[in-house]
This record gives sequence, C-alpha cells and structure tokens, in this order.
Amino acid sequence: MRRFKEAHRTFWRILVGVVKYALLSVLMAAVYYAIFAAFVSTDTEKRLHRENKLYEKLYPGMQEREALVYDVIDHLQFRDARIYKDVFYAPAPSLDPVATTEFFSGSDTIPDRNILKYTALKADALLSVADRVEAAMQEVAAHYGQALPPLSLPLSGISYVQVGASTGERMNPFYKVNARHNGLDIIASQGDPVFAAAKGRVSSVVRSFKGEGNVVEINHGDGYVTRYCHLGDIYVSQGQTVPVGKKIAAIGLSGNSFVPHLHFEVLKDGEYRDPVHYFFASVSPSDYANMLYMSVNTGQSMD
Repeated sequence: MRRFKEAHRTFWRILVGVVKYALLSVLMAAVYYAIFAAFVSTDTEKRLHRENKLYEKLYPGMQEREALVYDVIDHLQFRDARIYKDVFYAPAPSLDPVATTEFFSGSDTIPDRNILKYTALKADALLSVADRVEAAMQEVAAHYGQALPPLSLPLSGISYVQVGASTGERMNPFYKVNARHNGLDIIASQGDPVFAAAKGRVSSVVRSFKGEGNVVEINHGDGYVTRYCHLGDIYVSQGQTVPVGKKIAAIGLSGNSFVPHLHFEVLKDGEYRDPVHYFFASVSPSDYANMLYMSVNTGQSMD
C-alpha cells in the first residue's frame, strides 16, 4: 500500500520559483518586442525612414554645392590678396581666425545677444585700430615728407550704382569695339563738384573739345598721379598746391564722353592702376565689395 507524505514548501523554494517566473516573463517580453519591432513600424519610425531616404538623395548634391562654395571662397581670397598687393606691394596679412566661417560652427549653442555683443566689440576694436593706423601713416608721411596714396573719393557720397567700367579691355560706346580703358568711370550729374583724392600739386590743366576733354592732373609725390577727365568748369590752375578734398572742378560732358561722368585715373610710377582699389579706405566694406563687383563686370566704358 502506497503512502503519501505532505509536502512542505519552504521560503527559499517559493523565492526561487518567483525569480524564475519573473525572468521567464522578462525573456518572453523581450522576444515579443523583438518580433514586433522587426515586422511592425510605428508612425515615427516610418517618418524617420522616409526622411533618411530623402537625405540620401540630397546628400550628393549638397556635397557638390559645398565644394562650389569652397571654390568661390578660395577665388575671393586670391583676388583679395592681389588687391592688397597692388595697393601696398606686400603680401596680404594672415586672416583673423574669427573672421572665417569656422567661427560660426558652434553658433547654434551661443545666444544671439552674445554674438551681437561680441560683433559690436570686435567692430569697435577694428575701428580703433584703423584710426590708429591712419594717424600713424599721417605722422610718418608728415615726418619723412612722403606722400600717401590717393585714398579719398573724387566725388562726394558715391554709391556703388554710380560705378562703371574700370581698367582693362572695354567696349567703346562710340566705335563698338574693345579698346584699352585706363581709368574708372563714375556716373554723376553735370555740375557736381570734383575733389582732389589726396594732397598734391596741379601738374597739368587741359581744356579741349576732343579726346579726354577738360583734364586736371595732380602729382601727389612718391610716384602717385591722379587724372580727372571729361570735366566741365575747372577751378584750379597749373602749379597750384591743393589739399585733400579740395574742389578742383565740376562734372562735365567735354571730349568724347557718352554721358556726364568722371573718368578717374590713378598712376603709380607712370603705370595705370585700378582706381577702385584705392576706395577701400573711404567707404564701408559692403560698399567697397559692390563697387569692385560693378567695376569688374561693366563691359562698356563711357568714353
């Protein structure tokens, strides 16, 4: 005859059973979630998948545009270096590290007010440095008797839309053929005053109905000469010493002039220079950039 004994469950056996059940439940939940995730996508996952597909299509084009932007930046830096060398006959100085686009790589985390504050402080510092450099140049020039380049504008309040063709091969408005153009055309109203771009001595005054028309030539020393052509009335005489900003003539239509304008020339040691390269000290950086663009891309001269 079989006998049965009453089983007594101890605390440890119960605890082990509970732990096994919990582990089995977690494992089953993980298996169910893996199966669900493998075969069922949520709305967010579907949206992210579509966005990833779109970015995959756009990425090659974005790479091409990035390469194009870098090429343009390199070209602009090359042109800036040439302009600096034409004016100062020395290599351009190294760029300020914060002046490059790399400075803005972390700007998403910088509050706008901090960026504005830094920009204002940087601008003030640069203006202060520019004032000190200009004062130093004036002092050196006065002490050693050397002349400064003609850095002042020959007309008052010039806007970049008034700037026409500069030096180089340009279409002649009368003969419709390319011809050498040795100066910068600046559109103005007839009778507007023309000013000396730097201190100097009037070396020549010509009044003519042909060619360059009425012309004033000023020798500024140190090899610099400026010429003002197609003038109307002339208010100075040969041999007269004039300060910078002196009113020397008025805009006219003399000689072979297509419209009233000033044909402005700058020479250094007898060689023609691009006058727009000397405007940077008298206008804002944005205006100077626009003037440079207009002077290079205007294909027809006005004389």
